[in-house]
Amino acid sequence: MMRYSSRELMKVVEVPRTMTAKQREKKSTADMKGRTPWEMEYRMPGEWEAHAGTWLGWPHELTDWPGKFAPIPWAFAEIVRHLSRVERVYLLVESRAAEKRVRGILKKAGANLEAVDFLVVPTDRGWMRDSGPICVKNTEGEVAYNHFVFNGWAKYANHKKDAAVVAKANKKLKRRVFLPAHQGRRVVLEGGSIDVNGRGTLLTTEECLQSKVQERNPGFTKQDYEEVFRAQLGVTNVLWLGNGIAGDDTHGHVDDLSRFVNATTVVTIVEEDPKDANYAPLRDNLARLKDMKDQDGKPLQVETLPIPRPVWFAGQRLPASYANFYIANKLVLVPTFNDANDRVAMNTLSKLFPERAVVGIHCRDLVLGLGTLHCMTQQEPAAGKA
Repeated sequence: MMRYSSRELMKVVEVPRTMTAKQREKKSTADMKGRTPWEMEYRMPGEWEAHAGTWLGWPHELTDWPGKFAPIPWAFAEIVRHLSRVERVYLLVESRAAEKRVRGILKKAGANLEAVDFLVVPTDRGWMRDSGPICVKNTEGEVAYNHFVFNGWAKYANHKKDAAVVAKANKKLKRRVFLPAHQGRRVVLEGGSIDVNGRGTLLTTEECLQSKVQERNPGFTKQDYEEVFRAQLGVTNVLWLGNGIAGDDTHGHVDDLSRFVNATTVVTIVEEDPKDANYAPLRDNLARLKDMKDQDGKPLQVETLPIPRPVWFAGQRLPASYANFYIANKLVLVPTFNDANDRVAMNTLSKLFPERAVVGIHCRDLVLGLGTLHCMTQQEPAAGKA
């Protein structure tokens, strides 16, 4: 649980819509006198709260699915088909020519094209959970974007287009934007590294944010991150899990491990085979969760999900996890892997989301990209008072 010293909390400038991208960058690093989202009564809502829409980046990078790209656009089309029935889809494409091609695919797949907003924004990879905006909402119902720095998970050099996604998309969407900074420098953070209950509690992992491997913000301590989370997301209670799952190239994203399903309940994956690489770290995470409390000091309700049998392709173990589900309006999309535990995971999540349709999406091909449904999506909360 977080503890604050007298250190001054991070200050982040509010970015006027009329500024150019270069002016915004200069302003964010030079002027640290603005109010933080926390000071303006913003908070990050839970994923189950009402959405205005979902951000998606249309797949195009062949090397993300080496030797297996052909089915990937159709898998995305199936995701858009389901989402477009319950909310808007903000779909990023490379060009107008790409938009025309994608429209044809979506039409064949039966998507509701009237609910799809095409944004011509070039990407490197387009995993919107990590390069898209991390949204917050204030007490007046206004939605704003946190535009954290994206550096390719501190691993991949080709990330500059992805790093500019929020600024370029916002030329059309025109939301208020915050550029998070701490101790005089911009902050690197991916949406997949955090999960919130919408009431002030956040889950993350030590492996992702405290390891020297793929270090996002060199020198940041837990307290530094906790101050960032409070100032930018309205978080007052940070819960630190340990390590992530085998095959995860992000080095420990929490959205493959443990997820809030409501303000008081967390679901976490467990491995039953003591010989599997995931067994010990997942048992450790489960034990930690059972001892953790929410922002009000109350114990969490902890439920478990199985993990599929290891998924391999061309000698590489892939990060297959049922925890990478996505909560949309009236709907939960769940990754499935042609595994006997698919049914167990679907049944568990159906009980946890009794008022939503729980729909399986085949992800044995998608997971070769080292992510599935939650990794590719980013929710934008609905504006207006709840």
